[in-house]
Amino acid sequence: MAKTAPKAMPFEEPVVELRKKIDELKEYTKTADVDLTSEIDSLEERLTKLETDIYENMKPWDRVQVARHPNRPTTLDYIPMLFEDFIELHGDRLYGDDEAIVGGIASFRGQPVTIIGHQRGKDTKENIRRNFGMPHPEGYRKALRLMKQAEKFKRPIICLIDTKGAYPGKAAEERGQSEAIARNLVEMAGLEVPVISIVIGEGGSGGALALGVGNHILMLENSTFSVISPEGAASILWKDSALAQTAAEAMKITAPDLFEMKIIERIIPEVRGGAHHDCKKQAQFIGDAIKQSFDELAHLPADALISQRYEKFKSIGVFGE
Repeated sequence: MAKTAPKAMPFEEPVVELRKKIDELKEYTKTADVDLTSEIDSLEERLTKLETDIYENMKPWDRVQVARHPNRPTTLDYIPMLFEDFIELHGDRLYGDDEAIVGGIASFRGQPVTIIGHQRGKDTKENIRRNFGMPHPEGYRKALRLMKQAEKFKRPIICLIDTKGAYPGKAAEERGQSEAIARNLVEMAGLEVPVISIVIGEGGSGGALALGVGNHILMLENSTFSVISPEGAASILWKDSALAQTAAEAMKITAPDLFEMKIIERIIPEVRGGAHHDCKKQAQFIGDAIKQSFDELAHLPADALISQRYEKFKSIGVFGE
C-alpha cells in the first residue's frame, strides 16, 4: 500500500502546490515525447529555496500547528525506537489505570531507565480510550509511583510531555486533580536520580508541569510549552479565541523563546517540516539529546541533583524590588 502523505498545514500550501506541479511535469515527461528536464530542475531549485524560507522562518502559530499535527509521533511511537526491552506498568495502586499516561521500565543504550509519557490517540476510538491525552489524577499518581520506584532502584527517569492539559472534568476534580499534580511537583523536586523531561508536542498547563520538574528540560523544535493554550489566553485577554495567533506570538511558548529565556536546556532539532515526516530519524535526534543530558548529569551525586534542580527553577523569571 502506498504511504499517505502527511496532512499539510496552511503555511505549507505553497510548498505542496509547487511539489504537485513538479510531479505533474515529471509524469507528463514520461508519457509525452517532450524533454522538460530544465523546467523541472528550475522548479526543484525553487522548491528547495521555498522550503528553506518557510521552515527556517516559522512563526509561533506555525509551530503550534505542527505541534498539534494529527500524525505527530506520540510517546508509544518513540518508545520502541529509543528503548529496548520496554515493559509497561499499569495502575496507581489507589484507584485505577489511566491510559492517558503510559510508563514502565526499559533500557536506553545499555542503561536501565524508567520512561513515563503522555499518550494521545491517532483516531477517534483511540482518543476516547486515551482521553485525548488529558490525564486524570490516577494518571499522575501512576507516574509518581513509577518515579519513586525508579528512585529506589537508582534508575534515571525520562518523561515525554505531550498534553493539552490535565483533564478538567468533574470526576477528575472529585478524585483530587490539583492535589495529584501538586504532589508530583513536590516529589519530583526531591528525586535523587536524574530526571530528563522532553516536550514532544504540546506542553499544556499543570498537566505538563506534573512531568516537567526535571534536571534538564528539552523541547522538540516545533513543540510548545505554556500555562494555557493560545485560544484560552485570547479568550481571557481579548474575549475572542480567534485572536489565538496574536496570543501565540505574545506568550513566548515556542522552543526558541523558552531557550532564550533559559527555561529549557536544549532544543532538539526536527526533521524538515516536522517530526511527523520521519519518525525514525526524529527518534535518533531525541536519543542523541538524551545521551548528551545523561553524560552531563551522570557524575552528579543525589544531593547535587536535587540542588541543581532547585537552582534551575529558582532562577527562572526576572523581578525587581
